[in-house]
Amino acid sequence: MELLVASAIGVLTAGGIYLVLRLRTFPVILGMSLLTYAVNVFLFGSGRLTIGAPPILTDDVTNYTDPLPQALVLTAIVISFGMTAVVVMIGLGAFLGSDDDHVDDQPEAAKAEEEQ
Repeated sequence: MELLVASAIGVLTAGGIYLVLRLRTFPVILGMSLLTYAVNVFLFGSGRLTIGAPPILTDDVTNYTDPLPQALVLTAIVISFGMTAVVVMIGLGAFLGSDDDHVDDQPEAAKAEEEQ
């Protein structure tokens, strides 16, 4: 089970980094989403993976799950949703302002010098 979770974290991180390094806006947004998913799975896995155990400790329970990573993942999901919405709006504004979705746009003066 741990090998599967570690492999999933590695694949999500590698895919996220690859997409973040692209020069278009949409792959960068997808890469950031993949990286947030990788962090969420990492945080969830940090609470020791136990199946079928309750997250709340009562008197008769001897095996329980740590609820702190679950709370951290829930908070991280909300933060990543807000961050994704902001990045999408910034990317959309940049695209509508310049009719181009490249991340490393050059100023107009530099473009005019290159064309000559």
